[in-house]
Formats: sequence, structure tokens, C-alpha cells
Amino acid sequence: MKKLTCLAIISLFFSCQNSAQINKKQQAIINAEPIEVPIKNGKARAYFASGCFWCVEAIYESVKGVHEAVSGYAGGYTKNPTYQSSNTGTTGHAEAVEVIYDPKIVSFETLVDVYFASQNISQVNGQGPDHGSQYRSIIFYQNESQKQIIINKKNTLAKKLNVTIAAEVYPFQKFWIAEDYHQDYEKRNPNNSYIKNVSIPRLKKFKANFPDTLLKN
Repeated sequence: MKKLTCLAIISLFFSCQNSAQINKKQQAIINAEPIEVPIKNGKARAYFASGCFWCVEAIYESVKGVHEAVSGYAGGYTKNPTYQSSNTGTTGHAEAVEVIYDPKIVSFETLVDVYFASQNISQVNGQGPDHGSQYRSIIFYQNESQKQIIINKKNTLAKKLNVTIAAEVYPFQKFWIAEDYHQDYEKRNPNNSYIKNVSIPRLKKFKANFPDTLLKN
């Protein structure tokens, strides 16, 4: 019994040490200086995490001025994350999308509005049926102006609805593109049960509550 107790204590000790190291790495990401992605060929880029990237990709691609949304991973402290590794919850990464947009047609501010209008803003570490830190909500900023837009909208919404908003606010560091089969997943797999029961209803709900003038025909 003593041996088992000692082993349990040792295991707990190393588990706590690993947790502390992970928390330290995550805190370093949160405290880092943001990296600004330059406009290329008239297109800017913005980064959002809001649950399953299959859902989020389709939502942003329904917005006027958005050229493309790419599924991937962001917000963590490991290199070359994969779908399998991020799902362990030990990489610090969340499923995210890179929104490639024309800033002359749609503003970063509007993209933040899309973000809050397309999710359960109070759900922590997940969206809908998806749970875990890899599904947590994060808005990434690339400069101080974007940071203030995010914080102001978050605070205004929290006060208006009297809720605690789960979305974290991170400085953008790097976006890792997800595996090819994740890209345009909703479009290419309309009969998938998850797409039919989760993604499409989420997209329809967003469209019903968002101004038609800002949506593609």
C-alpha cells in the first residue's frame, strides 16, 4: 500500500510540474508581441477560433468581401500541430480559421461582429457538442487598433447581455494550415452527419440573425 501511495504521489508531482510548464508556455503566447500580416494583392488576413473549423469556415465564406477562409490551428506553443495532436488538448492550439478578405469591402470590425454573432458567446472550451480546449473561442489581434476593437465589442456585448463572454483575446503569432481534407469540408461533404446536424444549422442560424446586406447572395 505504501508503494502504491508513493507512486501516486510521484505521479501527481510530475503531472503538476507538466501542467505548470504548459501554463507557463501558454502565458508566454498570451504575453507575446503580435505579428502583423501584411496586405497582399489587396487582401488582408484575420484569425478566429470558434469551435469546429468546418463550421467557422463556412460562416465567414458567406460574408461579402471574404475571399476565402482556411482551416487550421493557432494559439498554441507546439510546432506543426495536426488534427490528431491538437485533439489531445496538450498543444495549446485551437481549431482556427484564416479569413482572407478585401478590407475595402468588409472591415475587421465587421468580421469581429460576425464572430460574436455566429457562436454561443458564453460557452467555455467549446461550441455546441464539441468540448475541449482545442475548441475554445479566441480572437487574434495583429496590432493595437484591432485589440481595442475586440475589447470594446466584447465589453459592450457583455454589458448589454449581462453575460460573461468566453472568448479569449490573443496576440497573433502563427497560423498552421490544417490537413487538406479539412479544407472546404462542409461544401465537399454535405451528407456528413455532423455537417447536416451541426454545421448547416449553425450557418443558417447565423444568416438568419445577421444583416442581409452583409451576406453574399
